[in-house]
Amino acid sequence: MMAAPSRPQIKLGVSMAGLGYHPAAWRHPDANAGGNMDLRHYIHMAQTAERGLFDMAFLADGVGIRSYDEPAGALPRQANNVHFEPLTLLSALAMVTDHIGLVATASTTWNEPYHVARKFASLDHISRGRAGWNVVTSHTDMEAQNFGASVMPPPNERYARAGEFVEVVCGLWDSWDDDAFIRDQTTGINYDPARQHVLHHRGQHFQVRGPLNVARTPQGRPVIVQAGASEPGRELAAETADVIYVAAPTLQTAQEYYATVKGRMARFGRHPNALKIMPGMMAIVGNTAQEARDKYEALQALVDPVVGLSQLAFSMGDLSAYPVDGPVPLLPQWRQSRGQVMYDMAQRQNLTIRQLYLAIAAGNGHCQIIGTPGQVVDHMEEWFGSGAADGFNLLPVYTPAGLVDFVDMVVPELQRRGLYRTRYEDGTLRTRLGLDRPSSRYQ
Repeated sequence: MMAAPSRPQIKLGVSMAGLGYHPAAWRHPDANAGGNMDLRHYIHMAQTAERGLFDMAFLADGVGIRSYDEPAGALPRQANNVHFEPLTLLSALAMVTDHIGLVATASTTWNEPYHVARKFASLDHISRGRAGWNVVTSHTDMEAQNFGASVMPPPNERYARAGEFVEVVCGLWDSWDDDAFIRDQTTGINYDPARQHVLHHRGQHFQVRGPLNVARTPQGRPVIVQAGASEPGRELAAETADVIYVAAPTLQTAQEYYATVKGRMARFGRHPNALKIMPGMMAIVGNTAQEARDKYEALQALVDPVVGLSQLAFSMGDLSAYPVDGPVPLLPQWRQSRGQVMYDMAQRQNLTIRQLYLAIAAGNGHCQIIGTPGQVVDHMEEWFGSGAADGFNLLPVYTPAGLVDFVDMVVPELQRRGLYRTRYEDGTLRTRLGLDRPSSRYQ
């Protein structure tokens, strides 16, 4: 076994959604415009992240495509509406990688616990202990309308269902003891029935007998990832999550979130080290600060005004009737509280509508760093050392080049400062994240 590092080290994930997190990413000259439906694109991404010794590759997902086209014509100008089903894709990626964790989203609102438990247990076996489940409750009506509902259930109902959902899934993952399968060809005994456990769950939302028809997984159970920002989301994460992926645009907001969530864990009998908090981070890196800025400005120049306005429409409403180079209007009512935040930002900085949508185009609520490898690592080291993050989930603004730049330029600087591994540790995704293997509830 490899010796443990002498100091805590930063954990890294990469979000592989679409072609990048900038709305103009698919238009970049280096982009494969059809990459979101090209397995070779994702193989390159996963293998590049593994070359960079990342802990995990992460696939966000929604079970529907955006249905509102506002302003008219925005939807067909965007490339994020089709993509692979994530468990299918990660099973393929498991065959061409050896170490990196493979994490996918599955909704607790539009799935059943037995399905989710079986799929992720299978992925954990296929990948030899590298699977992770990103638990979400979904939030858009477009998803609800694909499952016989017209609107999403209210948040309190979704989170109550989610809490029981996770409980059932974890119970199903404990259906078999580690040593249940004897497989003695001489005696003809395949498994010890005393080491099989029937869940017999009867709850408010689910009735699930069990047991699961997949053996106990290499990790004991796949890693549970959440992105809980709301009050019930934070509570659920403190109780059940192994990793949290959160949007935190500033050091102060990251520190507040970190302290709030980890401060709740004792109520659930958990130690703070049993949870890794990894804020999303958008990094555009260059050999010089100017080179990094030039990369950023090249992307900004590709933002179609209709797409830019659509970035504002969800929170502020349709502003297409107003001059794009004029002031941001004060509307009678914002669609979301974030609309007021955007308006206040425009007032403070005297931004036009165009300048406002460009200002939020790449960030989308996450921290954004544009600079040299040293400047990027300075940021990461500050957050890591001041109670704001255990690691980061990289959100490349465009792919694959944004990830390649990070691996080739930032990772060596992290290693030079002793903040990051120089080789993979032996073991499972849990092992590499510094998480204990959970014991079965029946032991």
